[in-house]
Amino acid sequence: MKVSAKLFGSVGFAVCMLVAQRSVAQDPAASASKPLPPSSKADTQTRITIEVTGGEKGAPVENASVYVKYIEERKLKKDKKLELNVKTNRDGLAHVPDAPLGRALVQVVAEGWKTYGRWFDIMDPRQIIKVHLEKPPKWY
Repeated sequence: MKVSAKLFGSVGFAVCMLVAQRSVAQDPAASASKPLPPSSKADTQTRITIEVTGGEKGAPVENASVYVKYIEERKLKKDKKLELNVKTNRDGLAHVPDAPLGRALVQVVAEGWKTYGRWFDIMDPRQIIKVHLEKPPKWY
């Protein structure tokens, strides 16, 4: 008999708490506040453009591999490494969509050109990074 009374009391208490929570959630003063405007996804997206040129004339380098590497620092776990690979088009442009802001390593590898690599601080969501490649030295 003691167990069923305790069970009945705890179930009754849970029901009372649920009813009280529902009545607070339906408070008309809280629902009368202004709703937040929907955040547009275009505002939060970043798109970095990397412009690759080469030689003395500054001609665009087509079909160059562009590697963008990020390190997300964490306090409790190991740092998370993220790498994005893209290629340049005919105009020597490579677009990196959804790139996180912060410090990033940009490496450019193209056939017939010297490999390029440098750390950049990406602060602007629409940042343009200009990369100029050089011819490799002659080997004898």
